[in-house]
This record gives sequence, structure tokens and C-alpha cells, in this order.
Amino acid sequence: MSDRATETRVDEVEDRLVTAVAVGESLPGANLPPERELAGLLGVARVTVRSAIARLVERGLLETRRGRGGGTFVRTEWPDSSSDAVGRVLLARWEAIQDTADAIALLHGALATAAAERVTPEDAALIRARLEVFRDATSGLEKQQADAVLHRTIIDAARNDALRTALAGLEAQISIAAPAHLWGTAEGMAEMETRALHEHERLVDAVCSGRAPEAGVIARQHVGIDVELLERAVRRTGQVPRH
Repeated sequence: MSDRATETRVDEVEDRLVTAVAVGESLPGANLPPERELAGLLGVARVTVRSAIARLVERGLLETRRGRGGGTFVRTEWPDSSSDAVGRVLLARWEAIQDTADAIALLHGALATAAAERVTPEDAALIRARLEVFRDATSGLEKQQADAVLHRTIIDAARNDALRTALAGLEAQISIAAPAHLWGTAEGMAEMETRALHEHERLVDAVCSGRAPEAGVIARQHVGIDVELLERAVRRTGQVPRH
């Protein structure tokens, strides 16, 4: 590969990582996946990922830590100077994002339906406990992590490995932080988290009460938050997403 082609690939990975921060895939304080895993997710060589990360460390968006508990961490939120990069990445991927997001919503609906049909008293107690953890979590990264655990617990109650594996693969196409969902930016986070809590309460009640059709509908609608946050990010760049 020529030096220019290599440079272009580094540019692309840099843009993708900036976008991950912009849409709340990776929030301040979050640890990015290891270089090897990122390279696989993004379809590039590990050295390309390393070069892109080095640029973003120099720009102050990321930081690297050595030793136990080390890795690459997000330092700050989306800087306005990165708007062009975010717009490029999201608009170039928009049709694929919409199609994949639709499939993700359908799978979440199917899994929530199955969970409501198969839920045991032990499952219900654990799901309700996960909801309380989400309720009590601090805004931002802690809330995002509690959200992921709650959804995984509902998915586990469905007892269908094939659907769970298919969903994980699709979510990885949208977010490099999957199974964590997108979380947006600081200015809209409180409103989004309040909405998510209300929807979680309805979803958990439907699943734990065995109301399967209702659980499926709520789950499909709930994961639509991800697309709304992506649209918001596109509009912040001054672009209009295609529908």
C-alpha cells in the first residue's frame, strides 16, 4: 500500500473515532476497545489504528494509560472543530446505518417478546434489580453501562443464542462500543436519560409480567433512540440526514 493510501486509511479511522465520541458511543472516561479489536471492527491494520489514536492523543481527545487498568480513554467531548469529520462519516454511512438500525430494532423486539414468554421468577427479579441499578446510576458513562447490563439481562431471559449473536454482530456495525448504546452529548443527556428510564420501566414491566406483544413493541420503539441521536449529530454538523 502506498504512503498516501496508508495516510488516507489513518484519516478514515481518525474520523470514525471522533464520530464515536460525538454520538456518545464512547463517553468521557470510557475505555476504547484494544487496538487489535478496534482494527478488526474497523477493517484496518493494527498499525493504522495506532497511528489514528496517536493523532487524537496529540489533539487531546484521547489519552493512553500504562500498566494495570491501562488502555486508551476518552478525555473530552466532541470538539466543534471535528464537525466536518463527523458529518463525513455519518452521511457516507447513512443508508447502511438506517438499514442496520431497523434490523437491530426488529431483533430487540423479537428478543423482548421471547423474554416475556419465557421469563422465570428468578429472571424477573434480576431484570427488576438491573432497572434499579440504572435508575440510581450517575448520568453519563455509569448510566450507559447500566443500560447495557439491563438490556443484556432481558436478552439473556429470551434464551436464544442465535438471535443474541445476530444482534451483537449488527450492533457492532453501528457502534464500536457495543453492546453499549449511543448516549449523545452532554447538553441533551439528562433529557434522554429521563426518557430512557420511563421506557425501561414500561419494558421491564411488560417483560416481567409476561405481556409478550407489548414488550416487543416497546423494545423496538425504545432502541429508536440510537437513530435519533445520530440524526441530531448530523444536524449539528450543519448537514441534513437522508431519509
